[in-house]
Formats: sequence, C-alpha cells, structure tokens
Amino acid sequence: MAKDRKPTLTWEREADKDWAASVEIRLALDHDAPLGLADEVLTEAHELVHEEGRPARDLLGDPHTYAQLVADERIPEEHRARIDSHGLTPGERLTASFVSVGISAALYCAFEWLTDGLWIGIGWPSVTLTATVALGVALTGATIATWTAGRLPGARWFAAATIGAVLAGVGVTSLVPDGQLFTVPAPVLILTCLAVVVGAVKFPDTTLDRWFTPAPVDSDDSNDDAWFTRLDGLLRGRHAMPSAQAHGHIREARHHLASTPGDERASDVFGDVEVYALRLSEGPTRTRRFARRQFYGSCALTLFLTVMLIDNLSDPDPSPFWLAANTCSLAAMLWILVNEWRESTTRTTSDPAGPAGPAGSAGSGTPTSPDSPS
Repeated sequence: MAKDRKPTLTWEREADKDWAASVEIRLALDHDAPLGLADEVLTEAHELVHEEGRPARDLLGDPHTYAQLVADERIPEEHRARIDSHGLTPGERLTASFVSVGISAALYCAFEWLTDGLWIGIGWPSVTLTATVALGVALTGATIATWTAGRLPGARWFAAATIGAVLAGVGVTSLVPDGQLFTVPAPVLILTCLAVVVGAVKFPDTTLDRWFTPAPVDSDDSNDDAWFTRLDGLLRGRHAMPSAQAHGHIREARHHLASTPGDERASDVFGDVEVYALRLSEGPTRTRRFARRQFYGSCALTLFLTVMLIDNLSDPDPSPFWLAANTCSLAAMLWILVNEWRESTTRTTSDPAGPAGPAGSAGSGTPTSPDSPS
C-alpha cells in the first residue's frame, strides 16, 4: 500500500500530463508496480522531456507500450511473485480489511448523526454486536491474508474461527438485556473509526507479511516435501489454480527432481518457491482463474445483500434510505455477477506452460493439464 508522499512534477504541456497519468495508471493497474517505481520512471521521463523540448509521446511512445516496457525491464520477478491478483501482499490484504471496515463504520456513524442527532445511545446489544463485527473482520482479514500467503490449512482454521465468532456473537446479542447504558457523541465514534483506519495504514505491512509468510525452507535439510507443500499452497491460494492442475504441476516437478542426477534439493533445482509458483501460474488462463475466484466472492456478497433486503422488506416500518440502498446494491451485484461469470467461463487458447522443469524452463516440454474444477 502506498504510504509515502509522491513527488510533484509540473508538466509544461497538457498532453504530457495526460501521458504521465496514463503511464502511472497502467503501471498500477496492469503491472502492479512496486511502490515508488512509477514516481521514479516519471521523474526520469520529465527530465528527458524538459531537456529535449519535445512531447513525451514523441520521445517515449504510447503510454501503454511504455508502461509495458518499464514493467518488463524494471519490475523484478521476485516482486510479482509475492503479490496477489490485486497487487497486494498478505499484510496489505489485512490492512485493506481494517481500512474498509473503519471507513464504513465512520460513514454509518455519520448517517446516524444526521438521522438521530448528536448523541448515540449505547446498550449491551450494540456492545456485543460491535465486538462481534470487529472480531469477525479481524478473523476474515486473517483468513484472506493467510490464504493469499499460500497457507491453506491456517486459512481454514481462521475461516472456522470466523464462523464460530459470528455465530457466538449473534447468540450472545440475542440474550443480553435491552436498554441503554450510556450515550456517546457521534463525532467521538467517527474519530474512533478513523483512528482505526490511521492505525491500520501506519502499521508496517512488512511486519504483517512476516506473520503470515512461513520461513524459507532450509535447502540443507532433506525437506523437499515442505517445499512442494508450499508450492501447492501458493498455486491454489495466491494464484487461484484449481487443485487438479496444481497437483499435476507438483507431480511433474517431483518427477523432474527424481530424474535429476546427484543429491540436489528442490530449492536448488527449481529456485525460490514463490518465483517458481508465479512462473507456473502465468498463461492465458490466469485471468479466467482470478475471475472465477472473484465470482465466488461476489456470490457470497450477493447472498448477504439478499438477506438484508428480505429483512428490510419484512420490517413493518422499513427505512426508505436503507431499502433503496440495499435494492440498488443488490441490482449492481447481480450485474457484476453476470459479467464475472462471462469472464470466468470465456475459453481462451490452452495454457502453453510446460511441465515443471528447473527454474527458468517452465515453458518447455509436454503441455500441462488444463484448468479443471478444484
């Protein structure tokens, strides 16, 4: 996540300013450029344009093509191997969860301020429900971060803990006595929510990444099984590869390792496990795999919005605002579902990636197994 202030460049021509904006957007959206790379590249381009006195497009070409050139030459494979389809590391995923819920809670408190006045009543039901939401968000963020890190068993445990915490919280909320305990000014609650956002943004993502990323497998130990287990988790978790295809890659890698002369370890033959997983995951089916995963998440959100809409409709005195908001949100999600389904089922040419050879030779040999349901 970008947490540093970027330099300000003044472009003499409006066309050059638009060109620079296009390059920056393409590097961020299409290539998940590391922090600071776009600023560095644009600073160099700005100096060149100023020295030559010619438009940026004439000197450096189309912004899309230039962004692709920069990505090919200056984004290291190690960086791309450690981020997910959204360009986030596991730690940044967790940070994004807290930022999202903090902003949403602040907006909700602001809406309550506008509708019910300055003072907001707090009772046992609101206390237990708030605690449930906070714990549920933390566990859900940990689930996503752990899954993105390729630690699938840990992600399943976090998911089970999330379900248990939510069910327990709902049960306790229904049992606690009603009534108001005290009142709090709405601005205090808003500032508390914003403090959560600031705290999440300021907390170092590298520290969070260390919490979720396992230590590298020691190449001096005969622990190739741990290396292959890590590869399986990365392929299925970070790169959204179906189980059958991931297991096929691992079988081929094990066969290649067994046929390698000498007593070399998997890390010696294939290199860094995260980089190797990235190489195996690239190909024409990559976009479809991530679209399929996005579709599953959208299905869950659509179900939640449907339940919320049913609850609003069953209310004897429904709020027109929330009824309209839920209706529009559900309609938008249904539209998104249709588009994601089309993208996830659009067939492209078969993945040309070859069997699991040594690092840097993943594109040779027999074609790998096609995508299949996990």
